[in-house]
Amino acid sequence: MAPSDITGLVLAGGRGSRMGGVDKGLQNFNGLPLALHTLMRLAPQVGEVMVNANRNLSAYEAFGAPVWPDGLADYAGPLAGFLTGLERCETRCLLTVPCDTPLFPTDLAERLAAALARDDAEIAMASAREDDGPLRPQPVFCLLRVELLESLVRFTHGGGRKIDAWTAQHRTVIVPFDAPGDDPKAFFNANTLAELHALETR
Repeated sequence: MAPSDITGLVLAGGRGSRMGGVDKGLQNFNGLPLALHTLMRLAPQVGEVMVNANRNLSAYEAFGAPVWPDGLADYAGPLAGFLTGLERCETRCLLTVPCDTPLFPTDLAERLAAALARDDAEIAMASAREDDGPLRPQPVFCLLRVELLESLVRFTHGGGRKIDAWTAQHRTVIVPFDAPGDDPKAFFNANTLAELHALETR
């Protein structure tokens, strides 16, 4: 699968409750808004990019990518962002990444796409170790075939909100990111300003 077959979506639509309610994607990370840093890391890996955000839309629009708010009400979580992305996606696949994990792999799209094709899967999901523990799925890092839109509409409109409950309904391949040379902190997400500042000093 070529990068041009993939649209990248930065998920920045949350409440930021663990950061005191601030708009997480607009917090500073190494001199840039966190979501812009994420967008710039994602853009070389895909053909198109867009942002899912629910407030401060003009600030996100200044990044130069299309910005789409949730279609579901009340900050319905990452699946609401998935749904928004699939509705707007004009390529074969959608790659989702959260705005608060700024060190995600620069070959994320390539490795997920290879696994998706190899296993004839509908979803490829990253997995990584946390604090030298076992590999754990990273469900907000998903490569999704656009044909899944109808399924996700049914699931979310039926009240479903948990990513793993939805992905379990489909052929999902889990892709490990624990090879020699992989950054063990690549999937560390900053939930507090202190964690974000700690990432900056690495």
